[in-house]
Amino acid sequence: MTPMLTVEDLAISFATRTGRVEAVRGVSFTLGRERLGIVGESGSGKSLTGRAIMGLTPPSADVTARRLAFDGIDLLTAPPAQRRALRGARLSMVLQDPKYSLDPVMSLGRQIVETLRTHERVSRREARERALDMLAAVQIENPARVFDLYPHEVSGGMGQRAMIAMMLIANPELMIADEPTSALDVTVQLEVLGILDRLVTDRGMGLIFISHDLRLVSSFCDRVLVMYAGRVVEEIAAAELAHARHPYTRGLLACVPVPGHDRHPLPVLDRRPEWRL
Repeated sequence: MTPMLTVEDLAISFATRTGRVEAVRGVSFTLGRERLGIVGESGSGKSLTGRAIMGLTPPSADVTARRLAFDGIDLLTAPPAQRRALRGARLSMVLQDPKYSLDPVMSLGRQIVETLRTHERVSRREARERALDMLAAVQIENPARVFDLYPHEVSGGMGQRAMIAMMLIANPELMIADEPTSALDVTVQLEVLGILDRLVTDRGMGLIFISHDLRLVSSFCDRVLVMYAGRVVEEIAAAELAHARHPYTRGLLACVPVPGHDRHPLPVLDRRPEWRL
């Protein structure tokens, strides 16, 4: 089966005063209609990889790849208008912090409606009804009230759910979720993950789930990429994550708290120079 997304030898670098910094180095993977988890420490290149797929890297970034294609479309050579048409309709990305992702001078409902009407020819009334339905789907109580609220009037968790609703409203084929549940409590996390799971199962959507939570990834995703210093050090089935072979992955697993176990001193990752090669 032809994969939905193909990434081959993706590299992202930035020119700085002290020289060129290689933030992502030789990342390769494919994605079908499945849930792919990407884990690693902050600064490992997880989010930047997702932004490169979306075409949202800053102008200062130098993005290269042997191949970066979605459904046969070369994302590196596609015209800007085509990339804009893909974003929000067929490709979407839930960013980590709603404080910096939502427009502070637009109500939540207006932002969701704008996303839908940018990509579909629907009336304002239909767009409002679909936005209210999506707000209810992400477990927001009284969606009609929340529809008219501004980002500063809601909690971080509710803002995150509103942003997830915005990214789902146009029924994308591929979603990149960058720490989508980090601002939510445990019970709401499970509800949101249930929504994403149904989208993958019922609509055949592909999902890239970026997270620091190894337990969450192992229980929710089908496959896992482990990134360190801008490169993939291990790819493994999520069900086999506890049996990972790379010492970095094993080090991350060793740092996960175990209920009922007294662990002193806490384990510390032993970062080896050869992992960067």
